[in-house]
Amino acid sequence: MTPKNNFAPRVLDWFDQHGRKHLPWQHNKTPYRVWISEIMLQQTQVTTVIPYYERFMRSFPDVYSLAAASQDEVLAHWSGLGYYARGRNLHKAAQALVNDWEGEFPATQEGVCELPGIGRSTAAAILSISRNEPLAILDGNVKRVLARFHAVPTWPGERKTETAMWALAEAYTPQDRCGDYTQAMMDMGATLCTRSNPSCERCPLKEDCEAFAMGAPTAFPKSKPKKAAKPVRNTQMLVVQRGETILMEKRPASGIWGGLWSLPELDFDDDTIQVAELRLGVQVDNVISLSPFRHTFSHYHLDIVPYKLVVQEKAQVNEAAKYQWFEISEALKLGLPTPIRSILETAQEAVGTQPQLNL
Repeated sequence: MTPKNNFAPRVLDWFDQHGRKHLPWQHNKTPYRVWISEIMLQQTQVTTVIPYYERFMRSFPDVYSLAAASQDEVLAHWSGLGYYARGRNLHKAAQALVNDWEGEFPATQEGVCELPGIGRSTAAAILSISRNEPLAILDGNVKRVLARFHAVPTWPGERKTETAMWALAEAYTPQDRCGDYTQAMMDMGATLCTRSNPSCERCPLKEDCEAFAMGAPTAFPKSKPKKAAKPVRNTQMLVVQRGETILMEKRPASGIWGGLWSLPELDFDDDTIQVAELRLGVQVDNVISLSPFRHTFSHYHLDIVPYKLVVQEKAQVNEAAKYQWFEISEALKLGLPTPIRSILETAQEAVGTQPQLNL
């Protein structure tokens, strides 16, 4: 794969005329503001990110306010974005910046990469956009543009292919206007060179694009070799109600939904009432069946069967340090995984509307 002439000038000319210049993070482009946007935009569409970003920046306008916040506060602002390790790493990185770097981002790509949750491409994006450093990025959008432009015959995730694509990305990155070029490449991938139905006729690179010449732009980039079908797991989730409050469980710091608040869970085959009373140490007065549903993770499906369990108003639970009682309105303000939020919202409306189980 040999670099071709006039790549960057064509990209920049297109950006000057058609690029996005009014997104919230494109104003006052400090390393902090760009960093927050880049982490949020990983695996998430721009239209989804914008309201989260604006709310996040209102609450945490600088690295000091983010570092001083609790993890619960940060994850509450992240609730619904998914991939929650991103939020945990943001918080850890903010604390590292304040404690080790006097609140300033490191001057080098290598230094930025030492912060939790930041890799080579993200570090380059932060420094190029905020400080105009001539550093190449290779995110999903850029991979797609380069894979089509050169009709790369192998999956970009393979080590040899990724190395070759990094070489191309570095060769095309200009010394001047690097921040605009970085933004332009991301914009082209997001608005022109899209996964499906790419707008090839409007692309400034179409004259030399090998995939376009072949009439098969969507054949590139090559797909990752298929794995077996995702496994399916099953669980019961319990909305344990005591008077006006419900029981919430804090998840461990690592793993799925790490650091978020969730609901007590039982194995799918457990006797709901018997095991709940034994494990939690409460007496169940009534059970309301809520609608089951499926939540899909990147590597498996989770079939969730939720129940609302009404317990005595003076009930105390085993392992009290692991649980906490909240009013539902307060629980909905916590850092919650999306399916837990959905269950709580359903539970608010469940009294008298769902079938009750015989005790």
